[in-house]
Amino acid sequence: MEINLKLRPAALDDVGKLFGLIQALAEYEKLAHAVTGSVEALQEHLFGSHPYVEAIIAEYDGETAGFALFFPNYSTFLTQPGIYLEDLFVLPKYRRQGIGKEILGYLAKLTVERGYGRLEWSVLDWNSDAITFYERMGAEVLPDWRICRVTGESLNKLSIFL
Repeated sequence: MEINLKLRPAALDDVGKLFGLIQALAEYEKLAHAVTGSVEALQEHLFGSHPYVEAIIAEYDGETAGFALFFPNYSTFLTQPGIYLEDLFVLPKYRRQGIGKEILGYLAKLTVERGYGRLEWSVLDWNSDAITFYERMGAEVLPDWRICRVTGESLNKLSIFL
């Protein structure tokens, strides 16, 4: 059975679809209330004068099936840049068809082609299906690391701390 899957860098006319996928991801993670951004901000951050992120669109039989959004990071221990995968999402009706595996493979190849030292991401601890999938793909889930985040008013307070 031939899979009609196409992975490609996001284009300017994909921004609306991409934002819709971000909203679908937030709903899946029960975090729809946390989406406070806009299509316009996403467009600026992907394609503006100073792009901050990159995205890949997955199309299955000509339909948008998923995406990955990522940006460069840096490892002081490796003294090499890397790719941080912020989000990988495949719409439920397209799951279990190898799309997530293909997206990770695409990003791994991109990481190697750029001469980067690692590809990394976070996964929610309750998402056992994703954890199992990532481990099958060769990822090491680091149990002793926790994400620290400062946003909103806490970020404002910290910015004037000193």
